[in-house]
Amino acid sequence: MEIAEITKKRIKEYFAKGFRFDQRKLMEFRNISIETNVSKKAEGSARVRIGETEVLAGVKLGLAMPFSDSPELGVLMVSAELSPLASEKFERGPPSIEAVELARIIDRGIRESELIDLSKLCIVPGEKVWALFLDIYPVNDAGNLIDASALACLAALKNAVFPELIDNEKINHGVFTKNKLPLSGNFPFTITFYKIG
Repeated sequence: MEIAEITKKRIKEYFAKGFRFDQRKLMEFRNISIETNVSKKAEGSARVRIGETEVLAGVKLGLAMPFSDSPELGVLMVSAELSPLASEKFERGPPSIEAVELARIIDRGIRESELIDLSKLCIVPGEKVWALFLDIYPVNDAGNLIDASALACLAALKNAVFPELIDNEKINHGVFTKNKLPLSGNFPFTITFYKIG
């Protein structure tokens, strides 16, 4: 019998008794906590815990040339760093396919929901826009990593503010305005589930 079949069999046995491997009832959620402004250097930041899974997300803003096919839109870049600190499954080195996929899922949710009005990140059409960098740092992966990462990113975006801009030319790093990001309120929400049997 293959390991996958043994695991499926065990999962079904636990479910038949009405609980999961971690002793939660079948419909019992993990505890969720959200803490914002965890970084004094980022324009927005958050720490999310779902059970024992913990993720930090940070927003940094910079100045950039817009892409040639969207000269009046700001730039959004999402990245994830999966460190061995978070799980023995993760390895040091360049971004793994799992890190790229995690960032892609979060990026797609934000873009498709039109959460950020990228047109309001334009400073000079065709020449200068705000570039929004959204970074994901899992601290501990104990399941629901995508959900925790998405929630951390949304919380970081929601509390992010613009840094001071001097003469439309230079960012005064560390000096924050009270101007929030142009968010639509269409917050995407991820739910991870598996079908067993």
